[in-house]
Amino acid sequence: MTIIEHNQARTSVKICGLMDISILRSIASLPMDQVGFVFAPSKRLVTPEQAAEMIAFIRQSAYSKPVPLTVGVFVNPTKEQLIATLAIAPLDVIQLHAEETPEFCHWVKENLKVQVYKVVTVSETSETAQHLALLQPFAEIVDAILLDTYDPIMGGGTGKAFAWHCIPDYLAWAHQNGLKLIVAGGLNSDNVAQLIAEFHPDGVDVSSGVETNGAKDAHKIKTFVERVKGI
Repeated sequence: MTIIEHNQARTSVKICGLMDISILRSIASLPMDQVGFVFAPSKRLVTPEQAAEMIAFIRQSAYSKPVPLTVGVFVNPTKEQLIATLAIAPLDVIQLHAEETPEFCHWVKENLKVQVYKVVTVSETSETAQHLALLQPFAEIVDAILLDTYDPIMGGGTGKAFAWHCIPDYLAWAHQNGLKLIVAGGLNSDNVAQLIAEFHPDGVDVSSGVETNGAKDAHKIKTFVERVKGI
């Protein structure tokens, strides 16, 4: 196995924005590490009931092993919203996309017994050192940092890439603090292998990059996962 193949093999892959069981059935055999459901305002928004149905399918014995972690994507949720959502949809991970404080993240982790991912949105004018200083209070609380492309309206989830040259600084900081670094933003099957070969993130996250006309495309998901895993 080459160095690049080895790095690909250990890079986790998350398919985000899933909305129905039909697409899950068509990709069940793929070696996905995480699947994501969006509970924030989005064209990919699902209800807790929809997510619960998909989680039940994912966890059934016929699904691929190891069973992917289930990730709920939230933007500035209330504690009440999270409690109500998890009462119906038993998520493994809560992914927080906005101004959530370290104290809020700690409450989520301790009270809901889930992993917590904190999102950092990156723009062309972002000061990496400033971002890392702001992240430091999260270092002993969250399980992973997720880099996404900043958008003044949507925040993240735009399908646009950011300037990758900042990744090494975030990756070094994450590893120094015992965290994983996941990269999102504009990834697709044409560029993900390059990202992994050049920057070696712990994981990659894709949504719009595996869609056709706004809907998840099983062929694109398969190709993306294969490029990540080097298979």
